[in-house]
Amino acid sequence: MDHRNDDLHFLWQHFYLSVLPVVIGLAISLPLGYVARRYRWTYPPIVSVTGLLYTIPSIALFVIVPPLFGLNSLDPKQVPIALTVYSVALLTRVVADGLASVSEETQLAATAMGYGRLRRLVGVELPIAAPVIAAGLRVAMVSNVSLVAVAGTIGMDNLGRLFDIGKQLSTPDPYYPPIVLGIVLCVALALALDAAIVLGNRLATPWRRAVAR
Repeated sequence: MDHRNDDLHFLWQHFYLSVLPVVIGLAISLPLGYVARRYRWTYPPIVSVTGLLYTIPSIALFVIVPPLFGLNSLDPKQVPIALTVYSVALLTRVVADGLASVSEETQLAATAMGYGRLRRLVGVELPIAAPVIAAGLRVAMVSNVSLVAVAGTIGMDNLGRLFDIGKQLSTPDPYYPPIVLGIVLCVALALALDAAIVLGNRLATPWRRAVAR
């Protein structure tokens, strides 16, 4: 029972540390993507700079973040901060390209109906761009589930700890149960979160189902 409680704790922490950076990353990426879409000359620098963030190795980021934000080396806050960087890197281009997929005719029609810029963005452009953005969210979410496990190897509570425990117990012979459990739970969590995004996209775009019929 003690191990089960530990496993559930690791699973909850993994869920929390995977989802929070994507939510924050999307909140940051939406205005960045909007600016890149509206002012075309900003698209190359914004997309290039944010894209380069993804090339930073995760271990290096976990080392850099604590001193930058005044955290100790085992502070769990460093994980969502670091993974938010990766989420922004993945989502900014997606948001900009999603908004670019909205035809000029649709925008002009919304304007003719009296929609202001903000109302048009929220009520017309973002809903139409939702499938493209959802595809990016799926990539970011699954990527985060994988990257969070890296933090477990440096002492953070999440499913990655099971890999570390399995490694420590593999002396002298390999001890696979915690490692296999960690892999199974990571895959199950990634599939569940991916399904949640797909469902959310379907609920946000009911007209796509009507057109499909």
